[in-house]
Amino acid sequence: MSKQATNRSILDSSAGFLMGATYRKISQLFMQRLKPYDITPEQWLVLYCVGEQKGMIQKDIAAKASKDKPTTTRILDMLESKGLVIKQPGQSDRRSFIVHTTDKGKELIAQTEAIERKAVEDATAGMSTDEYNLLIGLLHRIGENIDHLNAKE
Repeated sequence: MSKQATNRSILDSSAGFLMGATYRKISQLFMQRLKPYDITPEQWLVLYCVGEQKGMIQKDIAAKASKDKPTTTRILDMLESKGLVIKQPGQSDRRSFIVHTTDKGKELIAQTEAIERKAVEDATAGMSTDEYNLLIGLLHRIGENIDHLNAKE
């Protein structure tokens, strides 16, 4: 077996590589479909997380969106400049901001939520409901395993 074939088979059976490659493909598909709305998939995710709950602090938004704090700050600043969220100083900690969606942000979520669902539906075409549910369960399990490992280290 050639070195190139060996490397290819390792990548073809690497869950981490395949999850990353698949994420990038789905993200690209979603990005193309979001173009008319002037928002990226990363921005959409953070906006959606903020919209799910009234008044969130940045740390909770970062955790819910699985983003680090600097990335979350950058995205929130962009969303604020687009008029999609507002940041208000926290009452107990002035360094902390409580973030809310604006009416414009809520409207954008309503207009684009179906686009996200359709992108995932198209990406998983041909899977049965049981297969899809199994995939989601396995992805959650992998994420929990990594969370436990990170907590130990």
